[in-house]
Order: sequence, then structure tokens, then C-alpha cells
Amino acid sequence: MFGLLQNIDRSMLIKLVLLHVAIITISNAIVSSTFTLAGFVISWSALTFPLVVLATDLTVRLLGKETARATIAFAYPFAIIASIAVVLASGAPESVALRIGFASATAYAVGTLLDVYVFQHIRERWTDNWWAAPAISTVAATIIDTYTFFSVAFHGSADAFMSENWVSVAHSQVGIKIAIGFLVFLPLYGLFLNYLKKKLNVTTIG
Repeated sequence: MFGLLQNIDRSMLIKLVLLHVAIITISNAIVSSTFTLAGFVISWSALTFPLVVLATDLTVRLLGKETARATIAFAYPFAIIASIAVVLASGAPESVALRIGFASATAYAVGTLLDVYVFQHIRERWTDNWWAAPAISTVAATIIDTYTFFSVAFHGSADAFMSENWVSVAHSQVGIKIAIGFLVFLPLYGLFLNYLKKKLNVTTIG
């Protein structure tokens, strides 16, 4: 793991790791809080967790894929601990907290690592248009992240409803998250990209 630190700004890495863990912790804390939009019940975490993907895409674009991968690798164990702690604090049994905490952190790691790969692949092989890589990588990351979480957390679990219906619940969550990603987070990516390029005085990494 420490081999990932070569040629990486360690102070920036620490800030990124803290940002990722904070977003994951907040998302787990509010995942059971919902609101209704156009007849769909949406978890508030659907508006917070995609910030991890947004931060990852900006990291790849401005600092390079090595920094993004290092951030994910170092954030992962802390994400497990934070996720378990939040679920335990909600009053869930230890066995449930361990399973959901591990599922949440693993979905984060798998989804964001895929996001990094797809994002860079689009830029290198297809097009460098500002919107293409984040749009396509967000769809891929959302699908993998969501199904990884629900399958690990609820397949064969003691929660009878979720054990039987996790696939259909995951289907609806994927659609909602992708819609929110296009409507909210893709424009935010463009705004933050322009702002950070000027503030950090950097060109995009190839």
C-alpha cells in the first residue's frame, strides 16, 4: 500500500482520505432518512454519497489516477470502521452493523476504483470532452456500487423483506442515482473543475 505514495503529495492525500471517509460516514448516518420526489422514495444519502464519485473524478482529472487510487486504498479501512460505528450507533445488532458496514465500505472501494479506471479509459481512448468521462464513469460506478452493497448487505440476511427484495430495491436505487448524477452532479463537476483549475493553477493530467 505504501508503494502508492511515490510521487504523491501526502498532505493532499490526507485531505482527500478525510473527505472520502467523512462523506461515507455522513451517508451511512442519513441513509434511513428519506424524502419523496415524483412518487419515488429517495434516501438523503443519494444526494451525499455521489460526492465521493465527484471528488474521485476531479482527483483523476487534476491530480492523476495514482492519487485517486491511493486515496481509495487508504480510505477503505477507515470507511469500514466508520460505517460499522454509524450502524452500531443507530441501535443495530453487532452482526448487522458488521455486515452493513463491510458492505458499504466494500461497495465504495469497488465502485470508485471502477470509476477511476473507466474515467481514465474514456479520456485516453475515446474523448477528452469535459462531460464524457464523468458521465460514463458515474453510470458504471453507480451500478457496481449499488449492486455490490445490496448483495453483500442483504443477500441471505435475517431481514426477510430485504433478503427477498434486494434486487428490485437495487434496481430502483440505480435509476434514481443515475438520474440525480446527470441532473445534479455532472453540472457540479463542470463548475468545480473550472474553479479548481484556476485555484490550483494546474492543467489536467493526461
